[in-house]
Formats: sequence, structure tokens, C-alpha cells
Amino acid sequence: MRLHPNHKATDARPARARERLRAIIVAGAIIAVSATVGFGGFLAQLSGAEVEPAARADGIVVLTGGSSRVSDAMELLADGYGKRLLISGVHPTSAASDISRSLSDNQSLLRCCVDLDRSAINTRSNAAETRRWAHERGFKSLIVVTSNYHMPRAIVELAHAMPDIRLIPFAVVGEKWRDESWWASGATLRLLLSEYIKYVAAEVRVHLADAGIALPELADEPGGSPPRRPATAQAN
Repeated sequence: MRLHPNHKATDARPARARERLRAIIVAGAIIAVSATVGFGGFLAQLSGAEVEPAARADGIVVLTGGSSRVSDAMELLADGYGKRLLISGVHPTSAASDISRSLSDNQSLLRCCVDLDRSAINTRSNAAETRRWAHERGFKSLIVVTSNYHMPRAIVELAHAMPDIRLIPFAVVGEKWRDESWWASGATLRLLLSEYIKYVAAEVRVHLADAGIALPELADEPGGSPPRRPATAQAN
């Protein structure tokens, strides 16, 4: 029997297709395992309970957008953990009187020792505004107040913006987090997965920036949580 000249090449095509499929499956499995391990490492960083800051600092910065962040930061200021407080990410339409009404027990502190940042719209700009504020006042250490799920990314951004300033985290743990396991709530799981992706993106961007490679900024919701409503710096 006389074979067609392209017979061997034709027979080789299914074999090459199978090899490509196996390579895709292996690569997908490696990516899935790496992502799972990475997500586990991310979860391990999240505090399940609020603990006192490890030390006092020159200043305190709170990134708005999540459960009881501002009120907790005010308590730290009242207890003398910092000389001054920056509330970063206040909605542009919010007046100082709006915040004053929501924190009525701390009127004297609000008048003397609290600064409002209305420029920051995401975690990266929170870091930029915090750097400006801290450097203007000569601060060398800051207590960082934000939600526990947002803290890893906040520290990445702040440390990159201010390598000369010591950062002391104070993670705020919401009531829902304390009362319900994260895996039991679809909304909480989605929030954590979204925050993990943003955290990884921030880590990659920072490492590339350190290597002299600039990437365009990715979309980032304010303070690692759903977009702010036009109200006060939230303390819900």
C-alpha cells in the first residue's frame, strides 16, 4: 500500500494535541495549588481578635471604609497611643461636623488632634497622603488602623510609600467576623478572595517597582471594601 506523503505528519497531530492538553492541565493544577496555598498564607495573616498595638507611636492613621475603624482609631488616640490622628479617605462631601456628630464623645480630640484627608480614593493613594502627612510632621512611627482583611495590603502599600517609617498594625475585627466563620458566609468568602487578589497584585506591583518596572494602577476599591457612600468617614 502506498502511503500519502503527509501520512506521518497527520498521525503526529493528535499526539502533539494530547501533549499540549497535558501541559495545560499540569500548568492549571500548579496554578490552582499555588493559589490555594497563597490564599491560606493570606488568611494566616488575618487577626481574629483585636489586640492592643505592640507599641506607642508618633501618629495614628486610619483608612476609612470598614467596620468601626474610625471609632477604634479615636479610642487609641484618647488612650495616648499617638500624638495625632489622620483619617484618610474621608468622602469629599463630608464635613468635619458630620464626623463630629458620629464621634460625639471625642469632641476635644477632634478639634485639637485629628486631620482629615479627602484626597485618597484607594489604598495606594491612602499611602501617598499618609506619607505626606507623616513627613510634614516629622513622624517616624505610625499605628495603622484598618480592617483585618485589608491590613496585609495596607501594610504593603504603606511600607512601600514610607520605608523610613515604622508601621505598627492595629487590625479591626468586625462583629460579623467574630460571630461567623468566614467559610460559612458567601459574601465574606467573596470579599476575602477579592482582597487576596488585590493583595497579590499590590505585592507584584511593588516588587516590580523596586526593580524599576512600572505597571498601570489596577482598579482598587476604597479601603479594601465596597465603594464609600457620600457620608461621614464610616464607623459602621
